[in-house]
Amino acid sequence: MRLKDKVSIITGAGRGIGQATAVKFAREGARVVVSDVGQGAVDETVDKVRAEGGEALGFVVDVTRRPEIDAMVEVTMARFGRIDVLVNNAGIVMDAQLRKMSDAAFDRVIDVNLKGTYNCARAVVDIMVEQGSGVILNASSIVGLYGNFGQTNYAASKFGVIGFAKTWARELGRKGIRVNAVCPGFIQTPIIASIPEKVLEGMRERVPLGRLGQPEDIANAYAFLASEEASYINGAVIEVGGGATL
Repeated sequence: MRLKDKVSIITGAGRGIGQATAVKFAREGARVVVSDVGQGAVDETVDKVRAEGGEALGFVVDVTRRPEIDAMVEVTMARFGRIDVLVNNAGIVMDAQLRKMSDAAFDRVIDVNLKGTYNCARAVVDIMVEQGSGVILNASSIVGLYGNFGQTNYAASKFGVIGFAKTWARELGRKGIRVNAVCPGFIQTPIIASIPEKVLEGMRERVPLGRLGQPEDIANAYAFLASEEASYINGAVIEVGGGATL
């Protein structure tokens, strides 16, 4: 088990990629701290982690609210005494073309996806520095590499978390902390559940592997990057998209 006893906070862990990551980390031996904005979703993931024999704590946390994050970190430290991994997975979409995008939609996506990533990293970084070790993983997207029609706010946030990863990797590498970004492609998650089948088929056709990704595909990448097997990977941006951008 390559993450044995690693205390790992995963935001947005109530469903989709976050939930799959929590379960994967549990299978790899991690102590998993599950956070999301809904109690029911948190409880579901905690139950799945425990069903794998893992140890879990669950917290209802809005990543735009620093006091909620700080409270989670405080309880985690009281329980486990350390934080080894932060997976900044929480994110939302509120799509519109630039001419039709509301300021409220722009601000909300930036607040959750970009400021939320900053808030969570800021809450754990001093702990990791004091330990002399830690891993921070930021969820970007292939949209954060190439942009996408109708996603001004989302693209800006996902470009931004790549900038965070590269900057923090420079700042924190000599402190024993690695920081990387993962860029999922078209992944079969609840976010795309409402997309018409014709559109989904077009998405599949863009992928050389001929299929949409599964949440577990991204969870596997996170688990590798969190492990000692990735001990010399720092400041990297890893695309996990089946070749969709080729």
